[in-house]
Amino acid sequence: MSKSIEMTDTDAVLIAEGEVEADEATTIAAWQHLIDTGMCWRLQGWFGRTAMTLIEDGVCVAPRKVG
Repeated sequence: MSKSIEMTDTDAVLIAEGEVEADEATTIAAWQHLIDTGMCWRLQGWFGRTAMTLIEDGVCVAPRKVG
């Protein structure tokens, strides 16, 4: 089982934008965080487009619907 990577919203955005250097696993975790929190849909358009590509390519998963 892989270890969960804890990060803040700010960390995730900075990693996704490339402002903070991160390894592949951390970068994927950052994108998954943005998807899980819904932030990627509220930021600039390329965040949402990139998130959709990552989901379609099987790199990230769509957020689980609750309720």
